[in-house]
Amino acid sequence: MADGGGWSTIESDEGVFTSLIENLGVKDVQFEELISLDSDIIRSLSPVYGVIFLFKWLRETTQPTTTTNTSSSSPPSGTYDTNPPPTLFFANQTIQNACGTQAILSVILNNDTTSPTNTTHPIPLGPALTTFKDFTTGFPPDLLGEALSNSEPIRTAHNAFARSSPFADETIRQNQDEEGGDVYHFIAYTPVAGKLYELDGLQPHPISHGECSTDEFPEKVIEVLRERIGRYPEGETRFNLMAVVRDLRVGAREIGDVEALEREERKRRAWAWENTLRRSNFVGFIGEVLKGVVGMKERGGGEKFEEWVEKAKGETRKNLLRRGG
Repeated sequence: MADGGGWSTIESDEGVFTSLIENLGVKDVQFEELISLDSDIIRSLSPVYGVIFLFKWLRETTQPTTTTNTSSSSPPSGTYDTNPPPTLFFANQTIQNACGTQAILSVILNNDTTSPTNTTHPIPLGPALTTFKDFTTGFPPDLLGEALSNSEPIRTAHNAFARSSPFADETIRQNQDEEGGDVYHFIAYTPVAGKLYELDGLQPHPISHGECSTDEFPEKVIEVLRERIGRYPEGETRFNLMAVVRDLRVGAREIGDVEALEREERKRRAWAWENTLRRSNFVGFIGEVLKGVVGMKERGGGEKFEEWVEKAKGETRKNLLRRGG
């Protein structure tokens, strides 16, 4: 797998993922974080197109902390489908940092208007992803992964949600690469053509977890996830699960639920504000604040400034004591 090649790391966040696909032209879809492995919660969000699962990998083996082995003839759970249905979208991951967006597209592009799985509420892709899917139809997974990683519209939408960082310290990046650090990976689960598929771009093939209709998906996927999490050391909690669902505002409008609609609109406004902060560079602002502080110190002879510093130190000590630090 090649390096990032212009793909930045993005965080696992429902507002980020929702805005990312909307920037690509996808309509009527949002992401909802799931705080527990509960099939009833997933079912309450119906229709659910799939889930995105984030988990920790071990740097030293470039493998998950479970016993997954991509070179093995079979995965630790489920079976490799070496002859998947022709409608299944599955791409190998060819570069770093793109796994989040790749997992998202693994759900979106298997539940669009051309998919036989979702006939009730298929996902409208919009021009960019429709063109991409039309162009890559019939590509093998490795070539499909290359096409995805070289797609300018997809990469631009992805990078729009990279955290703004005015400082780039290559020594830190190098030390992290050499010494190891927490590495996380995204994969997708979605029902396609009557089967539950695990779509992991670092695996050679899609993984089938058996028969699964869209109605059975909540129970089946929770069962698979519990088994997978059970292979981790006891006490490991660094997982994140996100459901890909129909825009909840659409359902609220259909049934005339004004309260639910307003709740979702508030959520969207909060997401927009948070995404603005993620993209913002506050160095200029901080510089102006420091200039102001220095100016006040010069005008006040420094006495008032020193008083503020001592007061801040005292508050810090109190906070540390309260935390047991």
